[in-house]
Amino acid sequence: MKQIRWGFIGCGEVTEKKSGPAFREVEGSDVVAVMGRNPRKTRLYAERHHIPKWYTDASELIDDPDVNAIYIATPPSSHATFAIMAMKAGKPVYVEKPLASSYDDCVRVNRVSEQTGIPCFVAYYRRYLPYFVKVKNLVNSGAIGKIMNVQLRFSCPPREIDHSIPSELPWRLQPDISGGGYFYDLAPHQFDLLQYMFGIIIKTEGICINRGGFYKAEDTISACFQFESGVPGSGSWCFVGHESSRDDRIEVIGDAGMLSFSVFSYAPIELITSEGQTSITVPNPPYVQLPIIKSVIEHLQGSNVCVCTSVSATPVNWVMDRILGKF
Repeated sequence: MKQIRWGFIGCGEVTEKKSGPAFREVEGSDVVAVMGRNPRKTRLYAERHHIPKWYTDASELIDDPDVNAIYIATPPSSHATFAIMAMKAGKPVYVEKPLASSYDDCVRVNRVSEQTGIPCFVAYYRRYLPYFVKVKNLVNSGAIGKIMNVQLRFSCPPREIDHSIPSELPWRLQPDISGGGYFYDLAPHQFDLLQYMFGIIIKTEGICINRGGFYKAEDTISACFQFESGVPGSGSWCFVGHESSRDDRIEVIGDAGMLSFSVFSYAPIELITSEGQTSITVPNPPYVQLPIIKSVIEHLQGSNVCVCTSVSATPVNWVMDRILGKF
C-alpha cells in the first residue's frame, strides 16, 4: 500500500478537529510536517499533534522529500498559489473550500492540474457525510416525486467580532482575502451540495447589499438560479438579522411532497408527502472531514476514485462571483 505523508500548509482552527486528526485515522496515511506563519503557534501545534517537522516557509514544506501530499488550510486568497506550487512540485493537493477567492483563480488551478497530471481535491466534505447522503438518496429515490423548485434560506444575527474596527476584522470579512464576506465563506457548502444533487447551475442573478454597516462586505444577498436539469431555485442570506430570524434551511419542493434539511446545524431531515410527515435524524462522524479525506487517500493509493476535484468545485465559485457581480 502506498504511504501518503501529508504536509499541512496552515494550522488554524479547522485543522484542530474538523480535518487534522482524520488524516491519521486512515490506513496508510500520516502527517509529517506543518507550516504556519507564526513560529511559536506552529511549533506548539506540531508538538501538540506529534508532527515531527514544522516550517514557516511554504516552499520548504513543499520541497520536503518526506512530504508527498499537501493539505492547504489557509484563507482562500492563497489557495491557488499554494496549490499550483504543490502540483508543479509533483505533489497532490487537498485544499479547503472554496477552491479559491475567485472563479479566475479556480481556472488557473485546473489548468495546472491538467498540465501536470497532478490531482487537486477540494474539501466539500458535506457531500460525503451520512446526513447529506441520506438527503440525496431521498431526492434520487423519487420520495417527493419530480423536483419542481429549490428554496434556500440562511439568516443569523451579527457576531460580536463584526463590530471590530476595520483593521481587526476577521479575514472572512476582508474580500481581498476571502473573496467576499460571510456569503463567500458559507454559501460554497450550500451551492456545492445543491449542484451535486441537481446538476450545475447555468444561470444566476443576485442582489447584494450591505444593510448593517458593520463592515464593507455584502451582508444581505438575494439570488435566483437555474440548474442544468431545468429546476429553478432561489436563495436569501442575511448575516445581520435579528435572533428571531435565525434560519438554516433548504426546501426541495416536488410534485409529490417536500423535503427540508439544514446545511450547518444538521437539524432532522423533514419529509412531507400525502402519507404524512417523517422526521429523520442522521448522525455524522466526530471528525466531519473523515469520509472525504478517506476517499482522497484511497484515490491516491489507487483503490478508489474521489470525485470532489478542483474541476467539480469550480462551478461554485462561478455562481458566487456571478451573484456578487464580479463579472
